[in-house]
Amino acid sequence: VLEAHRQGLRPALGYELNPWLLCLANYRAWKAGCRGKVSFLKKDLWKVNLSDCRNVIVFLAPSVKPPLATKLLAELPDDARVVAGRFPFPSWTPSSSLGQGLEQVWAYDMKEVRREAQGSAQESQV
Repeated sequence: VLEAHRQGLRPALGYELNPWLLCLANYRAWKAGCRGKVSFLKKDLWKVNLSDCRNVIVFLAPSVKPPLATKLLAELPDDARVVAGRFPFPSWTPSSSLGQGLEQVWAYDMKEVRREAQGSAQESQV
């Protein structure tokens, strides 16, 4: 969230259920001079509507990626971009990738992800 804000993405908002991680995030925002400029909310990502989001950054375990992919496909607009840290989405083809190993991130453009998903669905119907 802090890096998204530094890169000019507004609003920069994070969701976290773990109170300790929420405290840590707010402390890091304060320490970085971003208090009041970024927000961290104690909310369940699965219950939040993401339809207004254009940039989504996720750092979640591989087991969570398939159901999250379904949620993102259903809610995000075509002009949204998703960045996954450490673990890629297994069924999506990234538009770009940066870094290596534990520092690797993958970027996905929702329009392309949807196009690929629709193509796969059509092929499976044949």
